[in-house]
Amino acid sequence: MPTTKRAEPDACSLLDADHRQVKKLFKAYEDLTKSKAASASQRKRELAKEICAELTVHARIEEEIFYPAVRGALKETDLLDEAEVEHATAKDLIAQIQDATEVDDMFDAKVTVLGEYIDHHVKEERNEMFVKARAARGLDLVGMREELAARKEELMAELSSAIA
Repeated sequence: MPTTKRAEPDACSLLDADHRQVKKLFKAYEDLTKSKAASASQRKRELAKEICAELTVHARIEEEIFYPAVRGALKETDLLDEAEVEHATAKDLIAQIQDATEVDDMFDAKVTVLGEYIDHHVKEERNEMFVKARAARGLDLVGMREELAARKEELMAELSSAIA
């Protein structure tokens, strides 16, 4: 019986793993919005901080490495233009969340809207951009995965030292 060969992990699989991780964080946040526990507010702030950090680093590696490479390999770049606009809007919401002084209904609303926005963005990347990137000639997505992983590690370290 023939075995199916699994594709080698590439840049798209690394970015998609990030997507799944952030989705879990948004789900945990959503679950907390239903809690009446006194500790829920502090935990929501911590989760929001983690969500914002993950998204900030993810956006940077896409903007610095993935998008320019894909832009160079594709004839149609409207998906990339839309992704960059979506990133700008997400960054605005992230800044509002990070600047918030209280964890109140507006804070919850901003995190919820950011989650919905990211869901939309992820679907477009997964269903359209990644498909086109994987089909593009001359795009070394396997090699790019290593570059993305190294830059992500570097940015996370910078973020950790800035917080400490």
